[in-house]
Amino acid sequence: MIRPNAWAAWGVVAAGLLLSSCSTSPARAAPPPPDSARESVPAEQAPQNVTAEQALKKGDCRTAAEDYAGAAAHGSAALAGRATQVALACEDLPAAWSAAQRWHYLAPADRNASIFYSTVALKLYRIPEARGALAPLLKERPANDKADRELAALVELLRRETDANATFAALDPSLDTHSASALELSAFGQLALDAYDFNRAEQRSHEALARDANSAIAMSLLAQVRVARGDADGAIAAARDVMRLDPNRGQFELAEILAALDRTEEARQELERLRTSGVPPAEVDRRLALLAYQSGDMQEAKRRFIDLVHRGEANEAAVFFLAQIAERSGDAETALTEYRQLSDTDWALRASVRAAGILLAGGKRGEALELLDGYESEHPESDFELTLARAHLLGEHHDADGGVSVLTTALQRYPQHPTLEYERAVMLERAGRDHQAVEALEQLLATRPEDPNLLNALGYTLADHGQTLSRAETLIRQALRSTPDNPAVLDSLAWVRVRRGDPAGATPILERAYTISRDPEIAAHYGEALWLAGNHARARRVWAEALARDPDSDELKATLKRLLPPGHP
Repeated sequence: MIRPNAWAAWGVVAAGLLLSSCSTSPARAAPPPPDSARESVPAEQAPQNVTAEQALKKGDCRTAAEDYAGAAAHGSAALAGRATQVALACEDLPAAWSAAQRWHYLAPADRNASIFYSTVALKLYRIPEARGALAPLLKERPANDKADRELAALVELLRRETDANATFAALDPSLDTHSASALELSAFGQLALDAYDFNRAEQRSHEALARDANSAIAMSLLAQVRVARGDADGAIAAARDVMRLDPNRGQFELAEILAALDRTEEARQELERLRTSGVPPAEVDRRLALLAYQSGDMQEAKRRFIDLVHRGEANEAAVFFLAQIAERSGDAETALTEYRQLSDTDWALRASVRAAGILLAGGKRGEALELLDGYESEHPESDFELTLARAHLLGEHHDADGGVSVLTTALQRYPQHPTLEYERAVMLERAGRDHQAVEALEQLLATRPEDPNLLNALGYTLADHGQTLSRAETLIRQALRSTPDNPAVLDSLAWVRVRRGDPAGATPILERAYTISRDPEIAAHYGEALWLAGNHARARRVWAEALARDPDSDELKATLKRLLPPGHP
């Protein structure tokens, strides 16, 4: 399958908030300037700087970014830093790269310059440049708790702001495991887990525990790795150790691990046990509501969320989930009402997108787009996210050509942006423009030949349309070298086997992918491989479980319609 983008991860973000309370050709940098150029005029005297600030006030982000980058080309390190930050905030990556190179050149020992330079480089999948800037930050630091926390925070920042695979490829080779603390090793292990390299993640967790046997963070990482590997007993044992090592912050560890293992009833019993041990009842009830939602028990989830609302103990996330429950049950009016309640909250963008989806599904395209336009006029800083949302909504509601048009237009505002270029290529395939999609992916891959997302997307597209299956498999296996446990890439590899007439050979690969990620598209492929291999009963079980989780999955519904006899559930 084509790997989902960050937009599709919003459901995961929502759960976390509830519980916690690309043809990239960036502007070519000028040659290193002569020494005299380092003495720039003060920022307030630079005409381009003034026009950049004026453009920002008018909401003209691209002009602001480009003017600032132009001023930075002959300006001070401080001005280059300002230019980098503005361009990044504006998602103008060519301007950000030009300014970041200038800043890093003028201030090579400035930690912030190195971090921003690396961030832009990683967004552009310029791994060697990022590695070169980050390596000194890893090696040239004091051995104390403050430095440990700073490095762990840097890893977390890059995990959040850039692609996990790119960040892992840039950072991991420079880690000195002999001098690293348990905290640092755990941070790198979490990065490896995000990059779907379970062997390295487990290795880092064991190294961290060898450094500090009482590290609850390292033990929690080990529990997560074991869940991903399907080692239920090992994951539960590690979770119990976390609770022993950190009774306060680790009190929900076992419940979370049981939920991740799909042992819903055991997770519920553990949460009820915690209720009797002095844990705040509202926190237990929020988790029980989310557990019911994630397991597909919408009636129980609704009852629990409503109870929290009536008791005055619900947060904004609870309202969002109640709206989603109403949406899934077909009660569009209630869902829209509840989404509107979130208009002045941190959930406003998510709620607006969901509400627009309901309107589109009801044939009210004009109202849907007007709703998003209204949000954007009040929140111009959300233009990039809304652009992706518009494209995805159109694609999901049978207007992939409209999605392509949105992304094509957006590339004029955000030139050469890797995410938009990738999404456009994927949307072309969704629109049935297969040859154009392949051509676009080929062009992107030529500029980022090691990017596993592109390798997988091109490989899967070729396989799904029965084109050059041998090359498709080669591309997918190349992606797996850098992200060996990525469920989307494993799904693609299995799909090649199905296309080659070997569904039995595909089923163990799909079983592994489905263990790692309960994605409905993987479930559709897994069930289809089982069905074609003659294991109809097991295929039905996989599909039934997936439908309980994602009853609106178009991929699942299309697969069932195609394979099951008419009138047979």
